[in-house]
Amino acid sequence: MKTHLNSSKLFSATLFILTLLVSTSSLAFDKEAGKKKAEQVCASCHGLDGVGIIPTYPNLAGQYVDYLIKSLKDYRSGKRSNAVMAGFAATLTDEDIQNLAYYYATLKDNRLPVLDLK
Repeated sequence: MKTHLNSSKLFSATLFILTLLVSTSSLAFDKEAGKKKAEQVCASCHGLDGVGIIPTYPNLAGQYVDYLIKSLKDYRSGKRSNAVMAGFAATLTDEDIQNLAYYYATLKDNRLPVLDLK
């Protein structure tokens, strides 16, 4: 009985660790891939430095990764409405979105303290 209890605990612990490994591997981001995709898709409006080229374009520098991911997925699905962003987001894979979000989130030095000032 004692052996069964120990093997049960070992199995549970192993399952827990494997779950953690799988969930964190799905959160692996590639900053360089994000930068490359930003150059191709986003920089013309949001700048490669994450600062919008005109005041009506949002600044992405220093935004939270989860906010950027949700926003892009919402544009892609139509949950968030903007014809221009929907077109760009439609071309992005989930991996592209994660990498873009991570890239722009790391640009904290370019974040403007007051977003409506240039």
